[in-house]
Amino acid sequence: MTVLIVDDNPSVCRVIRAIVAPLVEHVFECCGGEEAIGLYRAHRPDVVLMDVAMRGLDGITATRQIRQVNPAARVVIVTNHDQADLRDAAAAAGACGYVLKTHLLDLRSWFERSPCS
Repeated sequence: MTVLIVDDNPSVCRVIRAIVAPLVEHVFECCGGEEAIGLYRAHRPDVVLMDVAMRGLDGITATRQIRQVNPAARVVIVTNHDQADLRDAAAAAGACGYVLKTHLLDLRSWFERSPCS
């Protein structure tokens, strides 16, 4: 399994990588939505772990565009923001999961049960 981590905070990327690396074969990383779309097109990772608030193209828009490239793309939003309207926007954009950064260890169980088909 391959994973793309999209977050503009290098510390968060390191933590997420440490959590998911034992569960996957390869991890790609980038720090913005536009770069995420390019990496998705180039590598077609099995899962994208997408932050919401980033400079440039935000994670909701990037999720929508990745899902336009591949409607079966599995994108999980990983964010600090726990608001119903943001969860709704993420779901409408095609995200199949939503994990708060305060609960990053939940990513392990997400990968184990792999709810996105």
